[in-house]
Amino acid sequence: MFVDSHCHLDRLKLEKYENGLDGAIEAAHDVGVSEMLCVAIDLENIDQVLAAADAYDSVYASVGVHPGTDVGEEPTLERLLALADHSKVIAIGETGLDYYYSEDRKDEQQSRFSVHLNASKICKKPVIVHTRDAREDTLAIIEREGDIDVGGVLHCFTENWDMAKRAIDLNYYISFSGIVTFKNAEALRSVVKNVPLERILIETDSPYLAPIPHRGKPNEPKYVPEVARCIADLKGVSIEEIAEITSNNYRTLFNRRA
Repeated sequence: MFVDSHCHLDRLKLEKYENGLDGAIEAAHDVGVSEMLCVAIDLENIDQVLAAADAYDSVYASVGVHPGTDVGEEPTLERLLALADHSKVIAIGETGLDYYYSEDRKDEQQSRFSVHLNASKICKKPVIVHTRDAREDTLAIIEREGDIDVGGVLHCFTENWDMAKRAIDLNYYISFSGIVTFKNAEALRSVVKNVPLERILIETDSPYLAPIPHRGKPNEPKYVPEVARCIADLKGVSIEEIAEITSNNYRTLFNRRA
């Protein structure tokens, strides 16, 4: 059974399903996706994120504000901790640093990132980190503000092996999305080969970044087996083994052990 460790169910394209989100969840279950983590990117839509988690036994949630968000409610420590008290919230984020689109807002992003890491430290729920063109600052803030016993995940990873290794040393997991299947992702596939299996998660980041052979279409959790298949090929193991290992990794990180 697979776990989609990072998706945005509140933002899926649901026109093809007569029964809306029910249809997308059923389609994921039909291909062996047993659990999905619906990740928040702002607080304006947090009610929909939590509603999805409440509505389905197989869906859990995170609370946080994406570093690229420059409008809306600010994620104060008090607000994040109040939201994190929800019974199906298992993570803080997504948070992090994105200098590719928002380099002019470095100070603001770093301050928000620190708030999320401190919320994680207090509530003992791991952090989901988005990082782009901000390797050194991301690692420095995690090291300074994070809790190594709680850890977290660098999601939709597209950086190099050096960053992955340094994050792993800080008790972080590395999550790969459909990008790993893209033809121009040879450098990323070489990173996959280096990351230990016990530190890998898989995700769709849907509705974005659909894997081959679905690239160019809206993404959804039922496509996460394509990510697993690619990683299995790179690691020289069966897709069943990748499904089992990454699901166990997810449960370990997010305290989802029975």
